[in-house]
Amino acid sequence: MSDDVLSVIPTDPRWQPDPAAAARAVAVVAELVREDDGAEVEVSWHERTAVVDCGENLERIGCPHCGGTLGPHWWGELLEERAEDDAATLAVTVPCCGADTTLDALEYDWPCGFARFEIEVWNPECLRFAEPELAAIGAALGHPVRQVRAHL
Repeated sequence: MSDDVLSVIPTDPRWQPDPAAAARAVAVVAELVREDDGAEVEVSWHERTAVVDCGENLERIGCPHCGGTLGPHWWGELLEERAEDDAATLAVTVPCCGADTTLDALEYDWPCGFARFEIEVWNPECLRFAEPELAAIGAALGHPVRQVRAHL
């Protein structure tokens, strides 16, 4: 059986909220999905910057400098390398044009991200949160947020 996960993460990959702010944001998310049959809200606190990817939804990774396509094999190997050194840096040199950038600046179709804090909604009925809903979650958290929809 497959699952869908709608994750809300801070826009800054290394930022973490205090516990009270996290609880407020989780309460907002839980209220937004309260009528979604079977949806479960979970919170993850990552010791290290973690990849929040879109799973099978990933269609393309693009270079923000030249617009070239970065292969999934290159990206997968890079993430495996970074997992071993705890993703201490998101800095990367892209193979298409040799430009220096960061993993979170790559152009993902569907969106992916990196975070040390994550609110996950497992199997929500909604495809994504609307901008006003994201703004409300960010206000409760005390930091702007973005979302990643994964199909696993």
